[in-house]
Amino acid sequence: MKATLHTILAGLGLATLLAAAGASHAETHWQHNHPWRTQVNHRLANQNRRIDREYRRGEISRGQARDLHAEDRGMRAEERYDASRNGSHLTRYEHRQLNRQENQVSGQIGH
Repeated sequence: MKATLHTILAGLGLATLLAAAGASHAETHWQHNHPWRTQVNHRLANQNRRIDREYRRGEISRGQARDLHAEDRGMRAEERYDASRNGSHLTRYEHRQLNRQENQVSGQIGH
């Protein structure tokens, strides 16, 4: 009887480990195939550097830089809000919408 109980408990422990490993793999697979948040945030960081660079060069005024930074902060807040509703991920629609907004801001930054 003890051997049987021990075998059952060992089997349950192994099943739990395998389930946890499978869940971990699925999460990594999802993150690997849906890198939209990372892409959006990298692009926002790049735009912030461009805004600062163009301001230092005198290509845009202090007020323009302030306004562009405010737009970027708004997009970052939108990205965080969208992700909070979707298990830390962006939907295809949200990703496209954020990219359109980033394109508009990018066009306002000097080249």
